[in-house]
Amino acid sequence: MTRPVNIADGIYWVGAIDWNIRSFHGPAFSTHRGTTYNAYLIVDEKTALVDTVYEPLQEELIANLKQIHDPVKIDYLVVNHTESDHAGAFPAIMALCPQAHVLCTQRAYESLRDHYPDLEFAYTIVKTGTSVSLGKRSLAFIEAPMLHWPDSMFTYVPEEALLLPNDAFGQHIATSVRFDDEVDRGLVMDEAAKYYANILMPFSNLITKKLAEIQQMNLDIKTIAPSHGIIWRRDPGSIIAAYARWAEGKGAAKAVIAYDTMWLATEKMARALMDGLVAGGCEVKLFKLSVSDRNDIIREILDARAVLVGSPTINNDILPVVSPLLDDLVGLKPKNKIGLAFGAYGWGGGAQKILEERLKAAKIELMTEPGPTVKWVPKDEDLHRCYELGREMAARIKD
Repeated sequence: MTRPVNIADGIYWVGAIDWNIRSFHGPAFSTHRGTTYNAYLIVDEKTALVDTVYEPLQEELIANLKQIHDPVKIDYLVVNHTESDHAGAFPAIMALCPQAHVLCTQRAYESLRDHYPDLEFAYTIVKTGTSVSLGKRSLAFIEAPMLHWPDSMFTYVPEEALLLPNDAFGQHIATSVRFDDEVDRGLVMDEAAKYYANILMPFSNLITKKLAEIQQMNLDIKTIAPSHGIIWRRDPGSIIAAYARWAEGKGAAKAVIAYDTMWLATEKMARALMDGLVAGGCEVKLFKLSVSDRNDIIREILDARAVLVGSPTINNDILPVVSPLLDDLVGLKPKNKIGLAFGAYGWGGGAQKILEERLKAAKIELMTEPGPTVKWVPKDEDLHRCYELGREMAARIKD
């Protein structure tokens, strides 16, 4: 059982830690390091609970609340986002404090009604600029639609310079401590990058606009307490800067090669392309798809400039193991990437065209079309061409 953690005077983390979860959104997102469901209690003349937790862990939330404040006396329940990992305990909390007033966006209210049609509750629809006094402190709200659901919003406590942005700035990581200055910073930033790449990447343009809006509001932000992972108190500006960089999508001098192979022909091509990229001064991440986690691959694509995907032909198509990554990329649409498709075939082709069509559907600019493709096995001249294409791509990346 976890215990509450004080994050400011009268403000507490009261969430739950999920040490054993290894996939999120069904099987869509790998969580090698677990996760947390963060909820926050603000005790003032009036008391507010900001977000809840996933329903299977609601007893941890309730136990934490009872150590600080009688849940029956909660005055406000703020729902920043209605996805089940944050609002799953909504019915259990409302059963404890049925008089509590729910604060949420219009879309969140509609979602709560659809999720819990038999539950009656008092509510107020809030918008950017709405403020609610708790006594010494207040809650201000910032709508954040599509970060990452239409109902999403941020809650800000100006008196503490505390931002509670729900899924923004979070990470899937379970730790026994709650703050960024208590953990390995590189590990947490890597998990934050993986979270952004796999969940928020399609909304990069909206994130750029929202960050600019927050900057124009001139908010003083000393602490960022998201709904997953650790709380940023040592240097909250670093994660804001990282989001700005990731949203811009420039990428570094780095390439990701993702492939699979039947009888090593496509693998030989992948390694020749890698050698050319490295010779051209480019960092390379090489992944064989049948033994790699595609969420980890997408994390590496986030700050790469180039994406190379290879597959041999089978049944006039690509290998089945290659398809899920391409499906993800079509949905995520990473910004400002150049790409290349490659692979081998035997008595009939087909994979090359499909690879290139899928990369273009993901808005990845192809360096050359068609890319390198060989019949049966690559000869020395084929591998040399792959090497030279790698060098050419490295030059483009560095430019």
